[in-house]
Amino acid sequence: MNSGQARRKPDQRRLDVLVERCRLEVENGALPSVQLALYVDGEEYVSETFGDAAPSTRYVLQSTGRSIVAGVLWKLISDELIDVTRTVASYIPEFATNGKDSVTVEQVVTHVGGFPLAPLGYPAMLDRGDRLKAFAKWRLTYEPGTELQFHLTSAAWVIAELCERLTGQPIGDYLRSTLTGPLGLDSIEIGPSLDRQHDVAPFVRTDGGSDDDIYAWGPWYLARPEILAAGEPSHSTVATASDVAAWYQALMFSNLWRRDVVEEATRIRVTLPVTGERGGTPSVPGNVGLFIMLVGDDGLSRGFLPTATGPRTFGHGGAPCQIGFADPDTGLSFAFLTNGYPSTGYEQSRLGLNRIINIGNLAADCFS
Repeated sequence: MNSGQARRKPDQRRLDVLVERCRLEVENGALPSVQLALYVDGEEYVSETFGDAAPSTRYVLQSTGRSIVAGVLWKLISDELIDVTRTVASYIPEFATNGKDSVTVEQVVTHVGGFPLAPLGYPAMLDRGDRLKAFAKWRLTYEPGTELQFHLTSAAWVIAELCERLTGQPIGDYLRSTLTGPLGLDSIEIGPSLDRQHDVAPFVRTDGGSDDDIYAWGPWYLARPEILAAGEPSHSTVATASDVAAWYQALMFSNLWRRDVVEEATRIRVTLPVTGERGGTPSVPGNVGLFIMLVGDDGLSRGFLPTATGPRTFGHGGAPCQIGFADPDTGLSFAFLTNGYPSTGYEQSRLGLNRIINIGNLAADCFS
């Protein structure tokens, strides 16, 4: 609980507007299903599912799942197993090739490591030895620390290997045994096996057309059950909205993480224009903490994070138009998930961007 302030409760009328706004996305046919959840100081005030889904339905989180991987990293720091100022190669010698020997852990997890599109595909991702061989082949495309480009899959693979090397457990096992298990957040899972995907919402086209129109190398690749099961950490986490919002509550308040570590992890480390494959608006730099994004104090919109919130708000958006965030100043956390995807995988139309900006801000502005 947010013990530093008097307990605040959201305004029910504002919550009703938020819920109705999300319901409309299904009722007007824009999305096949949505799930949303909102907590304040440990209490769940909203948990709703609309459309072709159940409250227990899990969604593929895409990049919204980076906050889950961030929590693993923060736990390793809390337990003094890792120092982000050290080089990756000091922990993973196989990484020290092609000029990458000086790249620090912090540079990797803040997306300035210099190898944003380093390849590691299926089925090579299934084998740890093949993953390490891929690490050795990766090359820098810019000087580390000079550009902010989302390391779409490569950064999380490095975190996963650090986790396994330092704890002896694959990241999915460590997540469950050390974090989600004790927290009771059982829906959260990295790379669910084929026999555990029965409750995962299938991807649904929202813009018509034929399957030939789908951009196969974007988020749609996770529509294949065997790819999802392979467990690429940045995108293949599944969960309910309720457990995502509860995860953010834990990041803010649980003693599983040292409070000083969370404060440092949610400090802005990098402020640069987002360029490359998932580039943003150059005039609106991205604010990056340790594998999460932050709002900052200039009031500018960054990605899917809301502006009607405090500067310390942290979280991550993800395809197609999903969002999860927490505001330490109010004790609020929120998650909005869907399985409706356009052909490109990313909902960047005017209607799509308005949807998530509006929903995020309605959630953040739920106090009277």
